[in-house]
Amino acid sequence: MAKKPGTNPKGEFAFFNVVYEDDSQRSNRRVPAELLGGLDGDEPARAFILEQDREIAEKSGRGTLAIKSIERVGAKKK
Repeated sequence: MAKKPGTNPKGEFAFFNVVYEDDSQRSNRRVPAELLGGLDGDEPARAFILEQDREIAEKSGRGTLAIKSIERVGAKKK
């Protein structure tokens, strides 16, 4: 049976809001939870999202944008 949209039943993914250098924003970018944590914290998410952006740019024929900031959805601000 199909899952309902927007569900994350077992914490399989962490969600991130990404702000690019041109101040555009993409919300709820999914990153596999197994990549995160440990000593690097959320830093592996940046590499994963960059790779996603490269694949999207390749398929669309557009260039990639530089990432200005990444913030985990629902994380408390320091």
